[in-house]
Amino acid sequence: MTSTVTFPGLLELAGRLADGEVSSVQLTEAALARIENAQPKLNAFRRLRAEDALADAARADELLAAGKRAPLLGVPLAIKDDVDITGLPTAFGCCGDFPPARADSAVVRNLRDAGAVIVGKTNTPELGQWPFTEGPEFGATRNPWQLDHTPGGSSGGSAAAVAAGLVPGALGSDGAGSIRIPSAWTNLVGIKPHRGRVPTAPDPELFHGLTVLGPLARTVADAAALLDAATGTTRMFRAAADRDPGRLRIGLSTRIAFTATRTRLDPEVRRAVERLAESLAGLGHEIVEIEPNYGMVGLNFLPRSLTGVRDWCRRVPDDALLDPRTKSNARHGGVLAGPALRLAKATEPLLRLQIGAVFRKVDVLLTPTTATPPPRIGSFDGLSPWATDQAMIAACPYAWPWNVLGWPGVNVPAGLTANGLPLGAQLLGPGESEELLISVAAQLESVERWQDRRPPG
Repeated sequence: MTSTVTFPGLLELAGRLADGEVSSVQLTEAALARIENAQPKLNAFRRLRAEDALADAARADELLAAGKRAPLLGVPLAIKDDVDITGLPTAFGCCGDFPPARADSAVVRNLRDAGAVIVGKTNTPELGQWPFTEGPEFGATRNPWQLDHTPGGSSGGSAAAVAAGLVPGALGSDGAGSIRIPSAWTNLVGIKPHRGRVPTAPDPELFHGLTVLGPLARTVADAAALLDAATGTTRMFRAAADRDPGRLRIGLSTRIAFTATRTRLDPEVRRAVERLAESLAGLGHEIVEIEPNYGMVGLNFLPRSLTGVRDWCRRVPDDALLDPRTKSNARHGGVLAGPALRLAKATEPLLRLQIGAVFRKVDVLLTPTTATPPPRIGSFDGLSPWATDQAMIAACPYAWPWNVLGWPGVNVPAGLTANGLPLGAQLLGPGESEELLISVAAQLESVERWQDRRPPG
């Protein structure tokens, strides 16, 4: 098959399907074959729905033959195992016998309405808590760029699947960087949309507002098109990828919000982000060094995050099978579920004013997505809860404040380390600024050409 199938582009495949150059059944069969071949090596998927996906693809082909059109009609995609799809359990990285979902979640309904063929559910660490995708139920998901390194987390299965060319795009979720971090560590574009942009039903909100659903893809246009499908909009974000953002004032920031943990920006990451700033300057933007006033934003994050873990643990069929670190987080969440949680939500508007003051001086922020390159598989094995938190924050201290604010961010690839591991940078904006961020990211992609890079082998 051609390279466009080996490393499929979402929009390119949608166009080929609409033009009758290929069938959805052919693409779905090819995707399932790639997944089966890669699974022993990458371990990106928790569950496949091969029979159902092929039936969905056959129906898509019937619609295409009848002249029907939808944005992603017949395109095979994957979703993270934290949203419901009819007939499959939603285990969210946990061990145990979970019941099959009786109905699709709202975002899955939107993807189906856009014509997508969902081939399976991707791996995630237990309750999405960590920036690595490893667990006793499924083992370790590996980075296609170097198999002894993690693709990140918690949307690590989705990232590995897209980076390896198994599917052209995938859905992830982001509660502390869980889309942006694995995108950075696998050379992908990952969009964390504004809170509420993508529906979370049947849940009114995820992790008390910290977590949103969003796309991972190889290009900005593909990610934007998948975001349109997930939100149920028509080309709103895809059009932004073709729009000139104009000349902007972009703030370069490397400050790490206070976490009571020792953190340090790796020199290779710093150089990569500074090089992207130079590329943006070459595109005509003004780059200024500036630092947001993060204050004590961490005090707002912890009650919401830990109470969210506590809430999800109540859905687990057998909590005796949970990781001891999860049990510890759930216990702390129980303590913080009352006044601390209410205070956290009440102070969010003040934090938006405090941190958002930076956007009176710049239009967009450019920051590292992570402080380090991707760690090796097993780096977090056997650590205590506190040691895990310290190691996690040391590697990934940059993404989570935007989850507290509920504002959008886009990871863009920032090149490779000397050893060939991907790095990323974030474009961050104020509320509902996805279109602007997508426009800037697409402009940067036109000169960086990160989509032309391929994992070895």
